Amino acid sequence: MVIQKTLSIRTDGRGTRDITADVNNIVADAKIHSGICHVFVHHTSASVILCENADPVVRDDLETYMSRNVPDGDPDFRHSAEGPDDMVAHIRSILTGSGLSIPVQGGRCLLGTWQGIYLWEHRTSGHSRKFTVTLYGE
Repeated sequence: MVIQKTLSIRTDGRGTRDITADVNNIVADAKIHSGICHVFVHHTSASVILCENADPVVRDDLETYMSRNVPDGDPDFRHSAEGPDDMVAHIRSILTGSGLSIPVQGGRCLLGTWQGIYLWEHRTSGHSRKFTVTLYGE
């Protein structure tokens, strides 16, 4: 069985947002006992990551790392149609990815104890982000 659902999330600007419960709700509603859940974000300036969920400092440190290595307004970047964070957001999303595949067991995503699914917004202003969650299983 294959099921696809759309998930829309509004962000407040750059940073991470835990979407684990949103994805698990889709899995539970689909009544998939075992299989694969694929989460895909439809944007070139945001990403979906699997990350530490117990200590938010981990995600702050990731942002610090990205800010140091892919800074806003870098004069070497020519693409800036939407501002100094434009090309930076594209680079960050390429480095961190637009999709995740997660096993499903017992009607929920089979995540490790300290793992969560996060939307990582790379733009400094808020946006509405669209995901497709595809479930394969029985």
